[in-house]
This record gives sequence, C-alpha cells and structure tokens, in this order.
Amino acid sequence: MKRYRIALGAMVFMAMGLIVFSAGISVGQGKTRGSMNCGPYTTLPCRLPALNKRFAKHTIQLFEKHGMKSEIYWVLTDEPLKENTLIYVISHESREAADKNWKEFQADPDWIKARDESEADGKILAKPPERVFMTATAYSPKK
Repeated sequence: MKRYRIALGAMVFMAMGLIVFSAGISVGQGKTRGSMNCGPYTTLPCRLPALNKRFAKHTIQLFEKHGMKSEIYWVLTDEPLKENTLIYVISHESREAADKNWKEFQADPDWIKARDESEADGKILAKPPERVFMTATAYSPKK
C-alpha cells in the first residue's frame, strides 16, 4: 500500500509538471501575471462531477472576484486518478497577493454559501486542495 501511495503521488506531481509546462505554451499569448498557483483537487468517490459543476457555476467567478485569474483546468484521463482529480492553474499579481486572495476567497459569504449548497448531498473533497506556487523561467516561451 505504501508503494502504491508513493507511485500515486509521483504520478500526480509528474502530471502537474506536464500540465504546467503545457499551460505555459498553450494558454494565451503574452506575459503571465506575477505568481502562478497550481495543484490538484482530490474528491471523494463519485464526487468529481459535483466539483466540476461547482467550478463552472460558482468557483471561477468567485476566484475572479478575489483577484485570481483562471488559466486552465484539467481532469485526468488515466486511471486511477481520472475518477477523482481536477488540476487547476490560476495566476495572481504576486505571491503576497495570492495569500491575500485565497484568504479573502475562503471567507467570502458567497463562496461559503456555494460550497455549502453544493455539499448538501455530501462532502465533495477528500482533502483540502494542494497549492504549489511557481514562476516562469527565463527560457520559458511564456513569461
């Protein structure tokens, strides 16, 4: 079981690396904002559709309200993660702004209402979303 978890973790971070790389190449043209933030959301069994619905109806708009620019979202296509993983990439003006944005987002009454309503038939997330921060390298096609 321990080997499985290590392998699963390695697969998630490899997928994130590929995702971030392709986001830098394929998302729009021009300069990105100061700080990029990505990571996986991991849902409880059979709850990925509820998470996707919540993002489409509420989360993306609330991110924007709090200064978080949605860059791209992916669902994985390979087992076993395709059933419960959403990968996100968002950008902020700076790392400090990111911390402020996340804090304000989490305290927003509209977010709390949307979260609670979307979980009326049960919790969605298996664990809190992971947050990994990054900046483009000097040689990146997108800076």
